[in-house]
Amino acid sequence: MIKILLFAQLQEEVGKHELELKGGPRTVEELRKELADQFNLLQLDQSMIAINERYAKNKDMVSPGDIVAIIPPISGG
Repeated sequence: MIKILLFAQLQEEVGKHELELKGGPRTVEELRKELADQFNLLQLDQSMIAINERYAKNKDMVSPGDIVAIIPPISGG
């Protein structure tokens, strides 16, 4: 199981602050596509991804047992 932590606008769009995904390893890029398709998340491409508290790139692997944080861009004024 992969635990997904959502923040800010992504949390509001999904209606939860945390998700759990079943399945085997996948790349960050595959995870982005899976979540975008499942939840129609608009800001996922611009969001930062961290795996186990380390920022990740699209080709990095996410495995069962990992905790993934998805942090969307924040605008301020």
